[in-house]
Amino acid sequence: MYRSIIAIAALGIVSLATTQAEAALNVFTCEPEWAALTTVLGGSDVDVFTATTALQDPHQIQARPALISRLRNADIVVCTGAELEVGWMPVLLRQSSNAKVQPGAPGYFEASQQVTLLEKPERLDRADGDVHPAGNPHLQTDPRNMRIIAQALAKRLAVVDPAHADGYAQREQAFDARLGQTIEQLQTQAASLKGVKFVSYHKSWIYLANWLGMIEAANIEPKPGVPPGSAYIADLLGRIPALQARMIVYAAYEDPKPSQFIADKSGLPAVMLPFTVGGTDGAKDIISFYEDTVKRLLAAAGGKGG
Repeated sequence: MYRSIIAIAALGIVSLATTQAEAALNVFTCEPEWAALTTVLGGSDVDVFTATTALQDPHQIQARPALISRLRNADIVVCTGAELEVGWMPVLLRQSSNAKVQPGAPGYFEASQQVTLLEKPERLDRADGDVHPAGNPHLQTDPRNMRIIAQALAKRLAVVDPAHADGYAQREQAFDARLGQTIEQLQTQAASLKGVKFVSYHKSWIYLANWLGMIEAANIEPKPGVPPGSAYIADLLGRIPALQARMIVYAAYEDPKPSQFIADKSGLPAVMLPFTVGGTDGAKDIISFYEDTVKRLLAAAGGKGG
């Protein structure tokens, strides 16, 4: 009887250890693009949660108790960084008391630390609007950045979860091959967009413009994060002919009214871009996010994307 109890207990310990080894890694992501990327790299080895949706402004999120609870149980955090989440993520990290995901720990991953950021300000003055000291954080709109970040994230997942390291590496290689092929195809399709000028609502598109060779001629916001007034809009409308812009661009989460007003008054097409995975019906995953973006730009420019 005694031996049977020991045997049963031993089996229970083995079973518990096996369950723990096979349990999915709890991943807390700040934005939909990182949720989509982590899902691709992690497969069934990860359980992914995203704090925001494609129809939310990632600058303006409330540090809700539900998010704190999610973060408290996370094994790794994946965010953009570069102070994109500065208004809410530090509060979540502090309130969660989760040592595994604090800055500096292996379980804390910032995408912005993996690539070169553009538009780093020459001076830091809040009078200039919502300025990010490290540079423009909206790096996900360039798929070349996504390739670099995917490789770094797969390695970090392997550090946090070494039992599934081979799987992360294999899925990253497969994703990289597919995204690389997509980039080549899209660059060929979008060749006519090179040199095309556009007016955007917020300074969200510098990485997209850098990838496709487009030119951001002006912004509807007078300063980043500052809504436009009637005087500024009138001035912008007066300058648009000289700017030679071909379209007005805005993100799916932004109020379309200012962009549509400028479009109507200027006679330019207004194009809503997904900005991230889930921003449009066509942007269902990382690959289709870029495909849908190029398709919409081509349609607005009178190309073959429509």
